[in-house]
Amino acid sequence: MKSMLAEFIATATFFGSLSLVAQETEHHAHWAYDGKDGPKKWATLDPAYSECKQGHHQSPIDIRHTEKADLPPIQFDYAPSPLNIVDNGHTVMVTYESGSFLTVGDHRYQLTQFHFHHPSEEHINGKIFDMEVHLVHSDASGNLAVVAVVMKAGKVNPALQTVWNHLPKEKDKEATVEGVFVTAADLLPVKRGYYTYSGSLTTPPCTEGVTWFVMKTPEEISRGEVEVFAKLHPHDVRPAQKVEGRVIRESK
Repeated sequence: MKSMLAEFIATATFFGSLSLVAQETEHHAHWAYDGKDGPKKWATLDPAYSECKQGHHQSPIDIRHTEKADLPPIQFDYAPSPLNIVDNGHTVMVTYESGSFLTVGDHRYQLTQFHFHHPSEEHINGKIFDMEVHLVHSDASGNLAVVAVVMKAGKVNPALQTVWNHLPKEKDKEATVEGVFVTAADLLPVKRGYYTYSGSLTTPPCTEGVTWFVMKTPEEISRGEVEVFAKLHPHDVRPAQKVEGRVIRESK
């Protein structure tokens, strides 16, 4: 089991920066999800973004052909965190207080932040979902792991509604909402089966070596909750990338 797990544990280190927003602001080139600075042009905007084109293990992907395996269950040990929120111009992001972890086999990662995409970036058997949340984690060496939860319109999600109730009115202005806490576990589906593969950040600089855990079961959110986010970010999605021979493992 340990050797199997080692095959897909990430090995990327991001120079001590564990926040995606910090990684974005380290580079000066502006990028966008459409227009002249959209995904097809990312690699030309800055030499630091070259992996967006040259990489062979890019994310997101369309999860179609999987290999069922005896994968270890993901153990989520998430504590409540004060709501620290920012609209960074690309998404709405919540920075998580230290002390919350996920463990897979004998490998532990700390939750650092979560953020949203509309519609989903990951496809499952060609299907695109209404939204997606990425829960970003880092281990003690700086290796990243992302838990992706696709979301479909259905019933209201109270945890998400708490975040939506305090959406920033200004972009790039991070704020901690006094007296309000969020629990990331409430964004996870009850069934914890997952797919896993080695991929990348889905935003510039598209750095590879990120371990992805994509939950198999969608989480429900209301149509109204989808619309609230869509008004802010109508399409903050990178197109699906080529799998290029990667093995996508699926828990039994």
